[in-house]
This record gives sequence, structure tokens and C-alpha cells, in this order.
Amino acid sequence: MPYAILALAIACEVVATTALKASLGFTRLLPSLIVVVGYGAAFFLLSLTLKTFSVGFTYAVWSGLGIVLVALMGAVLFGEKLDAAAFLGMGLIIAGVVVLNFFSRASGH
Repeated sequence: MPYAILALAIACEVVATTALKASLGFTRLLPSLIVVVGYGAAFFLLSLTLKTFSVGFTYAVWSGLGIVLVALMGAVLFGEKLDAAAFLGMGLIIAGVVVLNFFSRASGH
């Protein structure tokens, strides 16, 4: 269950960050509300995962997957271009999360 909560926290953060771009500096009401509710839910859910997982592991998964998903959402929703270096960097981020998750004793999960 903690993995599902972490996945939901990441999803809320990705939605909130995507809405942050759409809020145009908090000048649009609906996207601005999504930002506030999304980040609130994301941090609440993230706090629940910290009861089970270490801070280092949780933050690595949270930030790593968040970066990749937000970059992909930017490309899909806002037409932001991702070049080969961006994909290489995202691949390295994912590889780092996998190494931490499956091979490191420091992950504490």
C-alpha cells in the first residue's frame, strides 16, 4: 500500500505542476485551484509514505519520477520540445531511481 500512496502523491504533484504552468502566474482561477489542492494532496500523501520509507528513498522516487512525468506532460500539453539530451537525462534519472530501489541498502524500504 505505501507504494500506491507514493504513486498517488507523485500523480498529484505532476497534475499540480502542470496546472501551475496553465495558471499563468495564478491569473486563471481553475488551474490555480488545482495547483493548491494538488500540492496539498501530494504533500499529505508524501507524508504518509514517510511512515514506511526512508526520506532518501522517498524523495528520490518522488523527484525522479516527477521530473520525468512533468517533462513529458509539458511536451504533450504545451508543445515543449524534448531533444535527445533530455531523453538521455530522463533515462539516467530513471536508472538512478531503479539502482536506489533495487540495489542500494540506503533506500531503507
